[in-house]
Formats: sequence, structure tokens, C-alpha cells
Amino acid sequence: MERPRILLCPQFTEVEWSIAPQLAEWAEVATFDAPGVGDEPLPDDQGQIDREMVVRRAIQEVDSLGWDSYFVVGDAWGTATAVRFAVASSDRVLGIALGHASADYGAEGPRPAVNGELVAAMTQLMGSDYDSFVRYGLTQFTQGGFDEETASRMVERFPPMEMTARVWEMNVTRPEPIGDLLRQLDVPMLLVKHKGCLVFTAEGYADLVDAFPDATTATVEKAISASEEFAAALREFCGAHEAAE
Repeated sequence: MERPRILLCPQFTEVEWSIAPQLAEWAEVATFDAPGVGDEPLPDDQGQIDREMVVRRAIQEVDSLGWDSYFVVGDAWGTATAVRFAVASSDRVLGIALGHASADYGAEGPRPAVNGELVAAMTQLMGSDYDSFVRYGLTQFTQGGFDEETASRMVERFPPMEMTARVWEMNVTRPEPIGDLLRQLDVPMLLVKHKGCLVFTAEGYADLVDAFPDATTATVEKAISASEEFAAALREFCGAHEAAE
């Protein structure tokens, strides 16, 4: 039987997906660094990073592999990239899985999807102590989801602060109508909650699940991109929906 194909969309770097080797035991797996991160150049020497640029990089990845069908996976601020990419290539997408799933990245109102105070604190840390932001801040951000080895590999990939600030700003300040975009897709969905997450709220997850009652849901104890539970849920999801094709 042909192995399912999975594209993992990053927030910053492919290193975030520490479960990629585990997924590769049963699937073909691809991921990439965002433009400006690691060895990835900025197209045409652009200084401004936007979501569309990351989506184009995702399209380039699957096209280079010659994939004609695949599952799309995103986590946290990578969910907007995953959803926008899925809409752009909807004729090839078999299903979409989102960790830290939410309908948007709003930090205001009675039911915010994101903890704005923590995001503001992280932004301040980046400006005052960039090395700590990369090595320790992001690790704490995921509540220990990244071990020291993974954190070190991320440090090696991260660009100078000015470039990282642009990626960070794109992630945390740009409104993303994720729920509205998902309504444009007619594919199975796996929506996953990180229990006790400090950044993405339970209310934001519940609101998205309410909007898509037919979606498969799961709750995991560890940050999604490092979660063995998520890897198992994704395997079950892909197996069920690839078999249905």
C-alpha cells in the first residue's frame, strides 16, 4: 500500500517538527524553513516577510516532490500557512490537521483565541535579549516541548534579530480568518488541542470545534509538534481518510 504523504507547515523552521522522524516511519514527510530562516533565501531580496511568501514556499516544496495528493498539517501560528496553502491547492489536499487550532489569532474580546499578555512578553524578550528568546523563550513557549538539542538546532537556523522580528510580527500581529478559510475546503479535518497551553486558549479551540462539528478532534498533553499523541492521532486520521479516497 502506498504511504500517505504529509506536508508539515512550520511557524519558523522545520526543526520545530521534532516528531517528523516518527511520522516518517509510516508516511512520506516533507517540511521546510520559512523564507529568511536557515539557508532559505528571501525571494528577490525582499525585506518584508508575509504569509503568502511562506505559502508559495510550501507550494514549491510539494511541486518539487511531484506530489499529486497529500495531507496538510500546521501547528500554532503555522496553522494559517497550512490553511492558506490548502485553499491554494485544494484539488490535491486529502485532509488537513491543525494543532493549537483556532478560528483566528485574536487576543481581544470575551473569548480571545490567544493570550495577548504572554505574546507581548515574548515580543519584549525578543527585543531585549534575542539569544534568550530563541534558546529559552520559545522552549518555555511550548512548555518544554523542545528539548535542549532541538533548541540548539533552532538557534543554528534562526537569522539575525531583525529578520526573526519580521517573521514574529507576521505571526502574532496579522489577522488570519482561519475559520472562514476552512469553510472554503471540502476535506476532512483534524482539530487538536494542547491541554493547558499558555498561549492558545481553550475558548478559541472550542469556538472552532463548534463551527466544524464534523471534524475529528483530539486533546494532547504535550506541544503538538513534539507530541507522540498527536503523531498517533495523525496516523489514524490519515489512514482513515486515505482509505476512503
